[in-house]
Formats: sequence, C-alpha cells, structure tokens
Amino acid sequence: MRSSRTELKASPGDRLVVHGHRQGEPERDGEIVEVIGAHGTPPYVVRWEDGRVSTLYPSSDVFVQHFEHPERSAARKAHRTIRG
Repeated sequence: MRSSRTELKASPGDRLVVHGHRQGEPERDGEIVEVIGAHGTPPYVVRWEDGRVSTLYPSSDVFVQHFEHPERSAARKAHRTIRG
C-alpha cells in the first residue's frame, strides 16, 4: 500500500513553517540552517524566530517554503550553457 504523504526536501536557507496544533494557535516558522538527512530529507536544524536553534523531525503539520539559493542558480545556469 502506498503512502499519501510526500517526502519533505529542503536546503539550508529555506523556511520551515509549523501549523498551529489547536484552533487559534499561531504558526511558527524558522530558517533551516542545516539538513542532517540525505538529499534534503529530515531531520533539520532550525533557527526559530525567537533565536532558539533546535533539531526537528517534522510531522504532517509542517511544510517547507523553498527559496532560490545562489549555488542552485549557478548550477542551473551552467547546465543550460552546456546543453546549449
């Protein structure tokens, strides 16, 4: 049986958002400063908005907001140049 969950993938500099667990509870967010798992998978080291840093093993109430990273941009440009 296949799982309906999708695998999270992130890079340092991406934003991690945790939905509130109860009605009225605000979202929390932080910057992913380190990816411990292979190929962008959890766990992540996150710097929260209050400055605390923690290791997070995300659950289903978490999503990643991806940002363009300079090293990814350079790799894409090089790939396009090579392909013509």
